[in-house]
Amino acid sequence: MQFGSWTTVSVGVADMQNACQLWVNAMGLEIVAERAGPDADLADLWQLAADDITAQLLLATPGQHTGQLHLVEFAEPALPIRHNAEVFDWVAKNLDIYVNDMPARIAELQAAGFEFRNEDFSEVTAPNGVRFREIHLPAHDGVNVVLLEILGESQPLTDAGFGAVGPLITIVPDAARERAFFASLLGLHQLSSNVLDGPEIETMIGLPQGAALDVSIWGNPDNPMGEVEIIEYQGTQGSDLYARAIGKATGIRQIRYHQPDAGQVAAHLTQHAVAFEPAQ
Repeated sequence: MQFGSWTTVSVGVADMQNACQLWVNAMGLEIVAERAGPDADLADLWQLAADDITAQLLLATPGQHTGQLHLVEFAEPALPIRHNAEVFDWVAKNLDIYVNDMPARIAELQAAGFEFRNEDFSEVTAPNGVRFREIHLPAHDGVNVVLLEILGESQPLTDAGFGAVGPLITIVPDAARERAFFASLLGLHQLSSNVLDGPEIETMIGLPQGAALDVSIWGNPDNPMGEVEIIEYQGTQGSDLYARAIGKATGIRQIRYHQPDAGQVAAHLTQHAVAFEPAQ
């Protein structure tokens, strides 16, 4: 069984209007669906009271059915999952957003009042020859947004020049174990694998001297949206923050893969001796 690209990433937010300043007003993502008020089904899944959820918004790059962004606003939200997190802590860290003209996109966001963590974008050539530019944008609710331009390639974009969401970056203590999970259980394709190091990488990401990244990207080779990027930081020691993604904590909560046959998924998980609990 192959799961391909993930369909949605859910992000808890304290203020929906504030989040929309970035995703809708500045980046031009399309509103696919919206809902106001409580949601008993989602609240049950997340072990909340129905009225803990006050609003939801589903956003996408026009014409794309994967890599969608699901914003969930909480009443009386808790601290962000990444509150006071270090760069190398183990947690879902970044949402990578494709762009087609990095200098122009940076200037537009700065003009709209957004501030970047770096003074300028970095341009890197990976060991496999892929050239890319990126810059980090601290966003709402502890979410780190990375603008990503892969030179020589094109992705689906909004009229404003942004494509969401490409890779979701997750920091782990054991990259080999995570790769085995995504390959054997989810049947994802490994799209690239590199070890990135050196002064430019350290400056771009904010790492101590001598640190390196074991990076692999997983998904559907025919679809750049809804990928998973697994990173293990070498030469550092992170803390496990994944357990914070409960209750009304804001930030990146979960990803969803759409499969048309729940029974087939259950049989697949059982075959691999993976415990699961069906959603009600």
